[in-house]
Amino acid sequence: MTIDNFVLILRDEIGLPVTAENVTEDFDQVPEWDSLHLLTLVTVLERETGRPVSMPDVLEAGSLQDIYDIATRA
Repeated sequence: MTIDNFVLILRDEIGLPVTAENVTEDFDQVPEWDSLHLLTLVTVLERETGRPVSMPDVLEAGSLQDIYDIATRA
């Protein structure tokens, strides 16, 4: 999964009005972000990658980039 695919997931499946520039921002700067988006995003990422995503790691993430890195690390 590329960062562009990740942004498309955020926009098309999660419904967030984000761009590639938003992924490095702190969560409080991401338009319309809330904790329900986090749970939905983890579910979608697990489906898309076919692997579990570590919730403890995700809960420590400070940005969408951090979540992307967690979901795509080998």
